[in-house]
Amino acid sequence: MSARVPLSGQVVVITGAARGVGELLARKLAARGARLALVGLEPERLRRVAESLPAETGHWYADVTDAEAMGRVAAEVRERFGKVDVVVANAGVANGEPFEGGDLAVWRRVIEVNLVGSAVTGHAFLDALAESRGYLLQIASLAAILPAPMMSAYCASKAGVEAYAHSLRAEVGHRGVRVGVAYLSWTDTDMVRGADRAEVLRELRSRLPWPANRTYPLGPAVDRLVAGIEHRSARVYGQGWIRGVQPVRGLLPGVLALGARREMRRFAPRLAGMRGLGLVGAGGAADERARTSASAPVSTPVTERH
Repeated sequence: MSARVPLSGQVVVITGAARGVGELLARKLAARGARLALVGLEPERLRRVAESLPAETGHWYADVTDAEAMGRVAAEVRERFGKVDVVVANAGVANGEPFEGGDLAVWRRVIEVNLVGSAVTGHAFLDALAESRGYLLQIASLAAILPAPMMSAYCASKAGVEAYAHSLRAEVGHRGVRVGVAYLSWTDTDMVRGADRAEVLRELRSRLPWPANRTYPLGPAVDRLVAGIEHRSARVYGQGWIRGVQPVRGLLPGVLALGARREMRRFAPRLAGMRGLGLVGAGGAADERARTSASAPVSTPVTERH
């Protein structure tokens, strides 16, 4: 593990900061003295989070898939704070329906937000991170390691961001930029609770092998993210047992497929009722509102707190 970098005075950008992992991470980093730039699609929630933090904080409304908007956010963050030390690419959505007969527009949106949005975020802030010899933490998932049925878009997107981040680390390390990948299993967030509202998804998840079938508390997982940021870690595990899965990850798709044949045959009569569920959770609903609102702004100015 590399030496610890104190967070006090560090400028940290967090996407998807209005709720869940992003919100709690902002609170924990602020408590350690970090200055924060919060980015998301829920302006009122972002404002409330920003105003509740003890640290200097700004918030921006922006879609991470919009390169022009994210470029403006990056420029405004640098102008406001003078630098960027850490970027956490956390924004993400998930769907919950079978691939066969499912809505390809929803499938595509998951890829766009989770994978393309992460790349757009990294691209927008890379120069600033090179100036500060900073750190980009890409939030991936156990889904990058353990692909599961009914999650093809989410698993593909998280496998993609893992590969993107590893590649980027090799590309920009000589400029002093460190890149990390964070892996979280099922963690108690609006996204997971939203997925659990679909009975088939909830039952399928419960039948995964232990410990992958559990929902884990948010706080300890975010504490591990904070520690990863402090140490500029190449890999961060929200649940410690995920580290032990890495050496055997090549075997997991085949093993899972064997069990999934039986399970999917059993669930087949109920799959038709799952089509059209769209993006799950409150974050998914916010993404859909932002895309369907013709009057939604691309970005809003910073809100300051001292």
